[in-house]
Amino acid sequence: MKKPLPIGVDNFEKIVTDGYYYIDKTMLIKELLDLKGEVNLFTRPRRFGKTLNLSMLRYFFEDTGDEKANERNKSLFQGMKIMEAGESCTDQIGMYPVFELTLKSAKQEDYDMAVYMIQNAVSVEFERHRHIVEGEKEYLSAREYEQYTAIAEGKAEEKTLRNSLQLFCQCMYKITGKKTVILIDEYDVPLESAYFSGFYDKMAGFIRSLFEAALKTNQYLQFAVITGCLRISKESIFTGLNHLKIISILDQRYSEHFGFTEAEVRQMMAYYGIESRFSVMKEWYDGYAFGNTEVYNPWSVINFMYDLYADVNAFPRPYWINTSSNDIIKDLVARSDREMKGQIETILSGETLDIQVHEEVTYGDMHSNEESLWNFLYFTGYLTKESEYFKESSIFLRVRIPNVEVKTIYQNTILNWMKDVIKKEDFRDLYQAMEDGNAQRMADILNGQLFRTISFYDSAENFYHGFLAGILSQSENYLVKSNRESGNGRSDIMVKSPSLRGRSFILELKVSDSIDDLERDAERALQQIYDKKYAEELRTEGYRRIDCYGVSFFRKDCEIRFGGGQSVSMLSK
Repeated sequence: MKKPLPIGVDNFEKIVTDGYYYIDKTMLIKELLDLKGEVNLFTRPRRFGKTLNLSMLRYFFEDTGDEKANERNKSLFQGMKIMEAGESCTDQIGMYPVFELTLKSAKQEDYDMAVYMIQNAVSVEFERHRHIVEGEKEYLSAREYEQYTAIAEGKAEEKTLRNSLQLFCQCMYKITGKKTVILIDEYDVPLESAYFSGFYDKMAGFIRSLFEAALKTNQYLQFAVITGCLRISKESIFTGLNHLKIISILDQRYSEHFGFTEAEVRQMMAYYGIESRFSVMKEWYDGYAFGNTEVYNPWSVINFMYDLYADVNAFPRPYWINTSSNDIIKDLVARSDREMKGQIETILSGETLDIQVHEEVTYGDMHSNEESLWNFLYFTGYLTKESEYFKESSIFLRVRIPNVEVKTIYQNTILNWMKDVIKKEDFRDLYQAMEDGNAQRMADILNGQLFRTISFYDSAENFYHGFLAGILSQSENYLVKSNRESGNGRSDIMVKSPSLRGRSFILELKVSDSIDDLERDAERALQQIYDKKYAEELRTEGYRRIDCYGVSFFRKDCEIRFGGGQSVSMLSK
């Protein structure tokens, strides 16, 4: 039996004790100790191992107050790289109180609920350490004990909650004589949610006060590690934290500790005996650059590995797309002007885009200029660095879409946006032209619509088919059958009246290789309807009038040929 794959398992102890496959990232500990950063902010895209790494840090550094528990935690690291890193590292095992806080649950639609969820997460940690406090409470003042108990029981007022992390460190130091290690995961989740829900400033104020008390002048802090997707500006959240070290995906340090390197992916695939699918794995899930280190998306790699181990011929899928709402991409597409639509089409075609790096941004900056929005996409993993250069005292990046998986996220988002836009438009003129056999008028309407949308051409058939089927589906008088989606090899689109005495239409699509092929391909599409007798299905149902259209597309241009209002008897000869 091979080791199980840890899909969705982000607790270090569970991974080790339950025998999951684990890629050893424990040398992150050595780098933290060597560089001695007091407050370290790691920004990485979502699902790149941030939570698991923080869990690992907790089990390594935590003094639980129980000798047996400490020994059990130490045993988790036996055989791992950190145990060979020297006494300067191994002497730190089980040395400090650890406060581990995740803000993932604070992704809420209003401020009060977000603060409530943060209060719950803080209370859990206070309760987890309560046995230490209760056993040595004589070392605390009555006020400290009262506040600690109120927070542990979830009864503290918001002003007390804002000071909770600092209070924890103070209490632990008084009892144990040791400074606290603070671990904060996904610090920007409540900020992202607040931005899209309209209470960003209020939430930023709360997070700022929570962090200031714990990280700014906290004499009881050993060190802190914070993770998130974005490097929010110091002025916004980390006011006055001059000792803050921001380690983004641009930095060379720590570059291989989040995500999987190619050597690690190859080793994993060899272990499960599926090396033959490496090229597909690379095409779909590689492409990220952290510093100068090539990195794979770990979430997607593990999920594809899971499918491949059951069936080595399994198809790759965009696993990452379902791990978040992808609101940033939705916002990009919905707000884009003509110039930005062109830039989106550029990166979708596989080309690069040059952007100036903004070292620190806020969610409020997202739409202040297009450079900020492209920076958001870069730091959150929707773009990756092709190269970088220095110009006029600023850093510039040449960016591209990392891989096939991320490209499908753009494409699916664009298609969904396009469907929403189409629903708001009136296409009665198009249906009138189709009923009249006016192919030129139909082409004019579709060309105008193509000009306003965002197109992608590497999956052109799917794009144009979704584009045309979506428009035709807006009529209340006709039913639309999209045969391409059912994969039955029949005509691309059938449009028919609910009444068998009504009108019906067959549309066959072609995607041209050049603008010069448009007219020929429209005629080929029309002839294919006749040659393959696509009308037979409608004739069998009982329709008497079947009109046929051959449609061809090349980028923003469309050509249509009309087959005439022919009877079934003529079409079936």
